[in-house]
Amino acid sequence: MADISLNQAQAVVDAALKKSAEIGVLMDIAVVDAGGHLKAFARMDDAWLGSIDIAIKKARTARYFNLDTGKLGVLSQPGGPLFNIEVSNGGLITFPGGVPLRSSSGEVVGSVGVSGSTVEDDHAVAVAGAAALQ
Repeated sequence: MADISLNQAQAVVDAALKKSAEIGVLMDIAVVDAGGHLKAFARMDDAWLGSIDIAIKKARTARYFNLDTGKLGVLSQPGGPLFNIEVSNGGLITFPGGVPLRSSSGEVVGSVGVSGSTVEDDHAVAVAGAAALQ
């Protein structure tokens, strides 16, 4: 299994921090490795304390299912095929802001999770971070 390096994880965090500053939001940004373990983290000054855990859980959720957390959220709505999945695995996050990280060959090597603003902003910052690997 391929894994994200520390340098790559830091590049993801740096790109996410840059996007956060560009759009004027304060974020918590977590990168997990291929095994779902925390590899890199940044909390912008004055970013919400409650978003620390959310960012880490978004990153883990995206890695556990190799899927954007917002897409998982669609599947987990009442009546959906994955209804109540958020209570599995010690707690998952099923709203936008978690994005798998892929190597140049397309293999998932980790994930990024972002929290601190609207889910739209969280997702945009996560996508910007993920783009640092490409």
